[in-house]
Amino acid sequence: TNSNQKVAVVTGSSSGIGFETSLVLARNNFHTYATMRNPEKGTKIRAVKSGENLPIEIIQLDVTSDKSVSHAIESILSESGTINVLVNNAGYGLVGAFEELGMDEIKQQYETNFFGVIRVTQAVIPIMKEQKSGIIVNISSGAGRFGYPGGSAYVSTKFALEGLSESMAYELDRFGIKVALVEPGFVRTNFSNVIAKRSQEPNSEYSKMMEIMARRIEDMRQNSSSPELVANTVLEAVTSKNPNLRYLAGKDVEQWIGQKKKLSDKEFFNMIKESML
Repeated sequence: TNSNQKVAVVTGSSSGIGFETSLVLARNNFHTYATMRNPEKGTKIRAVKSGENLPIEIIQLDVTSDKSVSHAIESILSESGTINVLVNNAGYGLVGAFEELGMDEIKQQYETNFFGVIRVTQAVIPIMKEQKSGIIVNISSGAGRFGYPGGSAYVSTKFALEGLSESMAYELDRFGIKVALVEPGFVRTNFSNVIAKRSQEPNSEYSKMMEIMARRIEDMRQNSSSPELVANTVLEAVTSKNPNLRYLAGKDVEQWIGQKKKLSDKEFFNMIKESML
């Protein structure tokens, strides 16, 4: 790492938003640690790295494991001496009617989407504190601002992430550490395939709902955010002198949040009900 190159750590980098964010940061001269639970899935990123000669290292990091997190952060620190940017992206969407979700799958969802962020962030804060600067970008979602049918588990992890980030921002401000939330809409990843699977439970009273939901989301994806757009929004946050607490990433989510601010709870409820059910 040459001394004027900032160091960025991105979780969940094997595909989607994490993949694109690692590339965008590296192309903009951040020495980027693309972390992932399973480094064998890094073949795509390795290919781009060598093709474009980018400053990317691939590191094993499982956000659900204390040991993995502390090992990864320590090895990054000993190699590069610092961490200037942390992008907490690792996550997935558990879909299903709340009544039918198992406690274990809900806990697993929280373990990755929420406690994973806590684990990595608590490991990185002392490093940023020492240098009196840094930025933590948490990838949230439109689902961090409003709920929708079939989303109870995922949505609630993102609501938790929003509250965590907002509170953290006050505490870290005086150490020169910034916190930003990036809120994509429906991103073109394999999210809707997951929903489709759920709609095929034959004996469920919710299967009709999930089926309609799957179709609606398929339609919405036509108007959805690309992972590249989200990655560029992360870049905007981390290169800003004075970053915002929240960044919307996508036309769809901008429309929804616009409506959310304008309408009463009841009106918004009816709008979502009509557009999704």
